[in-house]
Amino acid sequence: MNEVKKPPKKPFIYYYSIVILVLMLINLLAVPWMSKRQIREVDYGTFMTMTENREIGQVEVQDNQILFTNKDNTAIFRTGLMNDPGLTERLHDSGAVFTSEIIEEMSPLLNILLSWILPMVLFIGIGQYMYNKMMKKAGGGNSMMFGMGKSNAKVYVKSSEGIKFSDVAGEDEAKENLTEIVDYLHNPGKYKEIGASMPKGILLVGPPGTGKTMLAKAVAGEANVPFFSMSGSEFVEMFVGMGASKVRDLFKQAKEKAPCIVFIDEIDAIGKKRDGQIGGNDEREQTLNQLLTEMDGFEGNTGVIILAATNRPESLDAALTRPGRFDRRVPVELPDLKGREEILKVHAKKIKIADDVDFGKIARMASGASGAELANIINEAALRAVRSGRRFATQSDLEESIEVVIAGYQKKNAILTDKEKLIVSYHEIGHALVAAKQSHSAPVQKITIVPRTSGALGYTMQVEEGNHYLMTKEEIENKIATLTGGRAAEEIVFSSITTGASNDIEQATKLARAMITRYGMSRDFDMVALETITNQYLGGDASLACSAETQAQVDRQVMELVKKQHNKAAQILMENREKLDDLARYLYEKETITGEEFMNILNA
Repeated sequence: MNEVKKPPKKPFIYYYSIVILVLMLINLLAVPWMSKRQIREVDYGTFMTMTENREIGQVEVQDNQILFTNKDNTAIFRTGLMNDPGLTERLHDSGAVFTSEIIEEMSPLLNILLSWILPMVLFIGIGQYMYNKMMKKAGGGNSMMFGMGKSNAKVYVKSSEGIKFSDVAGEDEAKENLTEIVDYLHNPGKYKEIGASMPKGILLVGPPGTGKTMLAKAVAGEANVPFFSMSGSEFVEMFVGMGASKVRDLFKQAKEKAPCIVFIDEIDAIGKKRDGQIGGNDEREQTLNQLLTEMDGFEGNTGVIILAATNRPESLDAALTRPGRFDRRVPVELPDLKGREEILKVHAKKIKIADDVDFGKIARMASGASGAELANIINEAALRAVRSGRRFATQSDLEESIEVVIAGYQKKNAILTDKEKLIVSYHEIGHALVAAKQSHSAPVQKITIVPRTSGALGYTMQVEEGNHYLMTKEEIENKIATLTGGRAAEEIVFSSITTGASNDIEQATKLARAMITRYGMSRDFDMVALETITNQYLGGDASLACSAETQAQVDRQVMELVKKQHNKAAQILMENREKLDDLARYLYEKETITGEEFMNILNA
């Protein structure tokens, strides 16, 4: 859809700074120039007479002239310089004051005129001119003073070339939920006939990069109606009340353009829960109160639909999410295997790509990726093809781009010593061998010891065959054992350990703790939740909700669980020591091997 762009409005401080600058220039240039007094020319004889009569106040002897004032410093005189050896002594005896510069003073009336009245008149005049000009731009209302109360919402008008549902892949459930809204905007009569009304507000929730904003635009594109877009942070102003004014202006425009869609991105910026404390953020609360009032003020079937998006639904005020306001919550989750494949195909249409690319394999390798990350993978593949001098992206370009997104670019200037390279080879084969010798483990796709910009000196990629929504206790334990396999290989082969297992340790500890505190996989605690999750879509921060004694018990069980799986991994590697050596030497020579090569050597 086409965006109607308004000319950018300069902030008030911009004009205020200009006024201050003009006044400073007037003070520096105009005032001294206007304050100069008339200098009277006199002959040298007059100067000598005044010296003898002690009538000179200040005197300045220059290279070719003498400037001096009378005793009262009310007049300045000038005379030519003569060859007079005793001049300095006579001036000193007369009581004259020698100075390097004659200080020029103005009359008190002129001083008041130039220092106070003139700047004030200029300030008021220029300020009034700019005020009138900005009031015209703002529409003349006092609440829109300097444009601060206007919503400045981006308006996407009707367009046959706008984003459609076909442009949004991998979110079939979300599109199905929103299709009803499109049908209502097209045919409101059949809903009125039965007495049904559409939800006033629809809340799109999900992790970053899943396409919430694009879905909102697709609804407007399908319905072919105006689309008002504004971020929650744009409502927050420095002056109290301006945010509420912006809300009023936005909804006023929406009612005039109905039927239409109002989209508020990152609504948690203004919709956070009110804590009731005195001295809180009055501006944000006023803005939220005005939004609640406007949504209540919408009568049924007005043709204005409000969409909002957030990554933090748990932080929203209860008054905002109650029925009658945001009636419907549409989850926009990370895409599954089929969704990832569809998203890859949509973005692949934008670049030149080989005909034999297996999007299914790429989708399996990109498990857990969001729509935005998948789009980035396609773009990285195109960039890699250009760097390699090809005119289209290939399967290898796409696979390498996944590694770039996961682990960063290859660090070509990082040269490992032979010993370090051998240690990393055994470390990565340790992971792969433990995974391959356990059931319920994802197959190994690739093993590499090429350093990456993320800091990884190597990594082992495992790829699930299909969608995997649940994990059993045995699967999690096997995953912990796989994570400890790298350190176990170092211990067995080199009888020493390195810092290379830091990330493995962190992940293994997180999994073990989650088994006990969140998943109820401990006999001692059974199905008791000992941990709460906040920011589900933004990393899932966890905090323990138990006593110090229970926490100590949890720590002991976590250590026991990780240690048990570490011993299990070591046992697997010792039982397959010959294969461990063969595979590590092969990886040391090749630096990167495929899962197929790995399995051929393992099963030989």
